[in-house]
Amino acid sequence: MSADEINVLKNGSFDKSKWMQLPRDVVIGHRALDQIPAVCADLGLGRRILLVSGPRTIEVAGGRVRDLLAQASEVTVHLVDACTPDSCRRTETAARLSGADLLVAVGGGRVIDTAKIASYNLERQFISVPTAASHDGIASSRASIAEPGGAASLQAHPPIAVVADTGLIASAPHRLLAAGCADIIANSTAVLDWQLSHRLRSEPISEYAVTLARMTAEILMGNAHAIRPHQEESAWMVVKALVSSGVAMAIAGSSRPGSGGEHKFAHALERVAPGHVLHGEACGIGTIVCMYLHGGDWRSIRTALRQIGAPVTPSELGVDDEVVVEALQMAKTIRPERFTILDGGLTDESAHALVRMLYEE
Repeated sequence: MSADEINVLKNGSFDKSKWMQLPRDVVIGHRALDQIPAVCADLGLGRRILLVSGPRTIEVAGGRVRDLLAQASEVTVHLVDACTPDSCRRTETAARLSGADLLVAVGGGRVIDTAKIASYNLERQFISVPTAASHDGIASSRASIAEPGGAASLQAHPPIAVVADTGLIASAPHRLLAAGCADIIANSTAVLDWQLSHRLRSEPISEYAVTLARMTAEILMGNAHAIRPHQEESAWMVVKALVSSGVAMAIAGSSRPGSGGEHKFAHALERVAPGHVLHGEACGIGTIVCMYLHGGDWRSIRTALRQIGAPVTPSELGVDDEVVVEALQMAKTIRPERFTILDGGLTDESAHALVRMLYEE
């Protein structure tokens, strides 16, 4: 008998592999826009750049970025006002016609998500230059695209670099920063839903991603009292948290660390009340509800959101109670492949009770 026949390790080689895509350069701070030429030089991806911005953000920051990049690069400007399949296709066409080696997205969520999808489809890298900290998409691999039935979340790739000017972000309306905070706090229930699905559905889970996502939410909640309007220190704290949340998603290989039942509720609410709420604001209210259903400390979440200045009731959100009831019952139909605490379905009576709970003191 040869030794090969009794070597129990022979066919037991470890063959698990995982591809994590993370931002290579992250610059956060005062006058960070001035560092964009140095970041592009460090990346060394080419001299032809498609600068993607919006009609307003081109005036706020895009023009400044264009002038900085034009000193050493060939820059073509492309404006978008929404993230739709058509706007993504137009952006891809603009990138091809300009021969762009790299895309630079200067703007809010719609601009960044458009550049994210276009660059992913073109197999080009992009740099994220947020003008507001309203959601965790500034550093994540997910993109939200508007479709007739409501927003859809697509897998793309994270930015190769993030350049976040805290002065610029602090000057944006505080409502946007508060919405970004709520999107981060949503990690609290997203990881609980992920763990629940792991126990009930054997869904694979990453404890590293869970720990990072939860820690990011806890740190922000612990500093909620320090999040103040138009303060660079507040902007710096929130942007760091948004980047950390994006990294957790990269480790997980999905949006699971930051998207659970609270996000399904938010997407449902955006469908039944289009144009009335910011995504992060809806996620904040969804987080209160989902934490209540998980049996956790939902009051602490509500307190943190109030301290930050985010809405915690339908009336503060500017929608009718019945609209929120409808969204809570619709939530289970959003991304049905993703199991959450809301997927058992809520009766009409239970949904109304949850809305009344939001107003309790």
